Amino acid sequence: ALLLSAIMSGANSSSLTPGFFILNGVPGLETAHIWISLPFCFMYIIAVVGNCGLIYLISHEEALHRPMYYFLVLLSFTDVTSCTTTVPNMLCIFWFNLKEIDFNTCLAQMFFVHMLTAMESGVLMLMALDRYLAICYPLRYATILTNPVITKAGLATFLRSVMLIMPFTFLTKRLPYCWGNFIPHTYCDHMSVAKVSCGNYKANAIYGLLAALLIGGFDMCCISVSYTMILKTVVSLSSADAGHKAFSTCTSHICAIVITYVPALFTIFTHRFGGQNIPHHVHIIIANLYLMLPPTLNPIVYGVKTKQIQEGVMKLFFR
Repeated sequence: ALLLSAIMSGANSSSLTPGFFILNGVPGLETAHIWISLPFCFMYIIAVVGNCGLIYLISHEEALHRPMYYFLVLLSFTDVTSCTTTVPNMLCIFWFNLKEIDFNTCLAQMFFVHMLTAMESGVLMLMALDRYLAICYPLRYATILTNPVITKAGLATFLRSVMLIMPFTFLTKRLPYCWGNFIPHTYCDHMSVAKVSCGNYKANAIYGLLAALLIGGFDMCCISVSYTMILKTVVSLSSADAGHKAFSTCTSHICAIVITYVPALFTIFTHRFGGQNIPHHVHIIIANLYLMLPPTLNPIVYGVKTKQIQEGVMKLFFR
């Protein structure tokens, strides 16, 4: 009822909708914007090259046409799209002082940022289920994870992300912005935009937390259950070497989970439960890192930890 009344009240605040917002970048560190931009630019280049390289390698290397690597392609595509929605605009702020962003463009950026973040969480959950099936049911693995099943799982994850994040747009658009249009951030984050409003953004905060629990909470629960079952299976193996070899296939995925969830959870909960003792520019930098770290590090982690990808790279270069 609270969500419905919040959306319906949008008509009353349409006259207080600004034509554009002003993204300030990193508040308090404006003089250091050029220096801050350098590592983000470097990370973005690594993310684009690394993820596009992974997608190309897996699509062209026959030995990598397996469920695990299909999910990795989906993760890489999500990563490179996610950072591309924010970093070019961020660099325009840092380098050229181009801080204005159209109101509707801001809402679109906000939607894609959160939808792709939700998508990444869903893909990590699918990858955990893939490892669970591969280790716990190795003889049935190929018959369970067929190409149609993988396609349906990816589509369901995408639709879940779109349906749960779409209300962010309506909830934010209905708010009145009579206190100005200045956003102390480098991109249009849901709560950062809502807090600019002079209206009651309680519905935004409640639904944002609910969406985080429905997506992140559910996915982390599935990941935890999957790895609990994997550990039980590995421990029960008679050969220690076989157990080590089985679990070693999960190490890159575990690294990806840590890289994704730790900064994301910090950003979500400090936005909603205060964090007054943490300087605002630290919030902003970590919010950017939680979008940039997974796309930058995932290709490196999978390249270093996955023998099949290393062999594929060698074959590609020395073919």
